[in-house]
This record gives sequence, structure tokens and C-alpha cells, in this order.
Amino acid sequence: MLDDLLGRTELKERIEELEAETESLRNQLDAESERRSEAVRDRQAAERRVNELEDRVTELTDRVDRTGGDDAEPEFRRRADLRGERRDRVLALLDSFEAGAESVLTAYVPDDPPEAVREAFGDRAPLVERAAPCLVVRDREGVVSAALRPPNPPAAFCEWDEGARIERAWFAPTGRYAFAVVRADLFALGVFEGDERVHYEGFESDVKGAHSKGGFSQDRFERRRESQIREHVEKCQAALAGVEADRTFVVGQSTLLDEFDADVTAAVDATGKPEAALDDARATFWTVPLSLL
Repeated sequence: MLDDLLGRTELKERIEELEAETESLRNQLDAESERRSEAVRDRQAAERRVNELEDRVTELTDRVDRTGGDDAEPEFRRRADLRGERRDRVLALLDSFEAGAESVLTAYVPDDPPEAVREAFGDRAPLVERAAPCLVVRDREGVVSAALRPPNPPAAFCEWDEGARIERAWFAPTGRYAFAVVRADLFALGVFEGDERVHYEGFESDVKGAHSKGGFSQDRFERRRESQIREHVEKCQAALAGVEADRTFVVGQSTLLDEFDADVTAAVDATGKPEAALDDARATFWTVPLSLL
């Protein structure tokens, strides 16, 4: 009775309604969180399956290309593109492999395999030549026999030891580095600490595309386009000069790469707007082709 007089009954009923509504919302949030977790798991499983199928397609395509003829050549046991955690697992596995003193060959082969590599691989040596440029690892018994193509390769070397010589910086992002993608009309630059981006800048330039009939003559059009590209490249060079990094990687349009003073350059197809092109090019660059010999 007193609660009714003071208006408490109505307030208590409202509190109960709000508590019920709150509980309902909590249940909705929990359900949504579970759906998101399930979606993430499904996406990761799908990505793993896509990688497996891509590897299988690569393997079968290579087998088809090499099949036929009287002079049968040795075949790769498997080929795959390694990214992210999968790349790191393979590197850790090779790095942990030990087989006794002077029992494991590691060599970086930029082109033609040296004689020591040919002797170690025997009739499988042509596979090294096909995989080059590559880092090869092989023990004397042939239990481990693999070639990887490092994005940031070392100088050529060839050595026997008790284990494989694997340096992460050859294959994966380490330390502070600048990574830039350049096209005739686009530039994007990221400064990274390992996998974390700590600086970004990007821009597009107005560079004429294909020549159309009318207006400029072909010669005048080409001169104008070349001038626009030079101006664009100068802006790109200035942006790179303004960052501090231990190493610099420049990728993108092959005809422009010689214009840049970088530790490593690579021709990479990168489409989209500057930031999307940077992400795409970086993922492509740090992908490591693996061949089992």
C-alpha cells in the first residue's frame, strides 16, 4: 500500500522490465559473439582449403607440363606457396632439423647450381635449376630435400653443417623496414615493425592513359605522359627519402623499379587504391614458394 502511495510499485515493475530487457540483450550479444567466432573459424577453414587446392592445382599443372616424351625428367614431389603461419611453421621445422656434423647442405642458388649442389642432389639436380633462384636444404640421406624462394635473398653460399641455415629475415618481415608499391599513377608506402604498420602514406597522380584519336598527336601525348610519370616518380622518391628504416623494399611496376634506391626490388601486380594496393603487394611479396625435390 505504501509502495503504491509513493509510486514505488510502478518503479519496481519498470526495473523488472528493464532487467528482463537487459538479460535479453545480453543473450543476443552472446549469440552474436558466437556467430562471429563461428564465422571466423569457417573463414579460416575455407582459407586453408583454398591453399590446399591451389597447391594441388600447381602440383598437377606442373606434372602435366612435364609429362610426355621419351626423356622423362624428375618431378617435384610437391609445390606450394607458403604464407603467414604456414610459412613460419615450415621455417621452424627446417631450422630445427639436425643430422650430425657436416650432414646437412644449405645453399642459396641464384641461377645455375654449383657443383657441390649438383653432386648432393644427383639426378634431382635439374629440379634445383628449375626452382632457382632458391635456397635449398638437403641432408645426405635425402630425408629432407626442399627448395624455398626467399623474398629477401642472401648472397650466394653453399655449406655443409649439422643443421640447416635458415634466417627469418630472408623469408619474413623482421625489424623496422619501409615497404613501398609504385605504379605509373600510384604510390603507397608503409613503415613496419615486423608485421605492425607504424606509418602510412599514399597518393595517386594524374597520368594520362592510352592515347585516343584527336587532340594531342601521338608524339606530344607520349612526351606529356613521360613528363607526368617523371613527376610522379620524383614525388615517390621524396616520400621514401623522408622515412627512417633499416631496410627498404620497393615493388610494383617493373619499368619503374630501377628509379629507386632500395635493398630489394620486385615486380608485383598490385591493383586497387593505394592502401589496398600496399596490402595486396606486401602479401604477395612475402609469399614463399616451396618445392619438395
